[in-house]
Amino acid sequence: MTFNYLHLVGNAELIKQLNYAMIYRLIVQQAPISRIQLAEISQLAPASITKITRQLLKKNMIKEVDAQQSTGGRPAVSIQAKFGYYQTIAIQLSRSHVTIELYDLGANSLAFEVYPLTTFTEQLAQEYLIALIKQFIEKNNKKVKHLVAISVVLPGLIDSVRGIIRYTPHIQVKAWPLADVLRDQFNVSIFIGNDIQSLALAESYFGSTQDVDDSILIRVHRGVGSGVIINQQLLTNHNQTACEVGHIQIDALGERCHCGNFGCLENRVVHKAIEARAKQMIEQGYPTKLSLDNINISNICKYANQGDELALKLVKDAGENLGRAVAIMVNIFNPQRIVLAGELTKSPDVLLNAVTSALNAQSLEELRNNLTINCSTLNDRSAIGAFALVQQALFNGSLLMTLLETI
Repeated sequence: MTFNYLHLVGNAELIKQLNYAMIYRLIVQQAPISRIQLAEISQLAPASITKITRQLLKKNMIKEVDAQQSTGGRPAVSIQAKFGYYQTIAIQLSRSHVTIELYDLGANSLAFEVYPLTTFTEQLAQEYLIALIKQFIEKNNKKVKHLVAISVVLPGLIDSVRGIIRYTPHIQVKAWPLADVLRDQFNVSIFIGNDIQSLALAESYFGSTQDVDDSILIRVHRGVGSGVIINQQLLTNHNQTACEVGHIQIDALGERCHCGNFGCLENRVVHKAIEARAKQMIEQGYPTKLSLDNINISNICKYANQGDELALKLVKDAGENLGRAVAIMVNIFNPQRIVLAGELTKSPDVLLNAVTSALNAQSLEELRNNLTINCSTLNDRSAIGAFALVQQALFNGSLLMTLLETI
């Protein structure tokens, strides 16, 4: 669920939610921390800190640890988050498989399963997904002690506020109300989101953009997706989507894209396009260690790292095209960090050099002076992006208040 502060009325319940969320986030991110320090940082009254921490302790969200060294008077007791009491199920519903992962509230993976996806109609996919979740819970019943949320991410146009899937490229859907269906089945909080946007959020919470406020993640795979983080918040709009970077035009004379435009980024950098170009050049006699029976993005990156001329050209060309799109986004959003994800990052030096070269040629110098570009530190095949939606709900207080009020 997207949490838009602009749409909220400043009533007592909202203030309570925001205060609890602020204190919980401080404890998670700055532990061990004392109640005195919490009061100083948050500017809340000591009595309010005592009340909030008492409830968090009661609900097994935090714990007291060894006392800090006294600076005069009674020693201050430190507090840190307690992650192991509750569990969440995070699911990545990709084009070919379903990844289901069990996490505690500290983003620690407790169990992991991958299942094939061969059902591509809404009703059959729904029945299959419910059956897989039940099977997963039964298999891991000793670890699933206090399940509080299920989150699902997948490609496409996702209304995360209403929990409705408007469009996904691999399943025939018509306003699929997946959140309501799963909530009725499992009676826990449900979160639905776009897979790449959620991965950007995960990078902000657990990956290489934790130390910056503004960042952009771009992932190249079968398509090109992106997620934009502004002031540590995921950028979305009225349609719960934004920044279709894959359909930025980088070559006006390029091939027609499935979107109807010509020369889209997606047509030049996705795996299928790079592999097709490799096949064409091999057939034309271009010298390379690659052969027609081993052309895949993994091998292309592998041989690029070994200095193979054709493989280097393929990765470099993809990086330069990607860099042109990155330059446009830098000119618009002025991020502090760009993060690249996908299998192309298996040739990081070649890719990053090519992206940086194109970026420097086509973006404003003042907007890139403090910009860094790196490859993702997260496993984008895992369900960490889905768990990031749970973390977001804890940090904005929506799920946190549910736990405090109902469990």
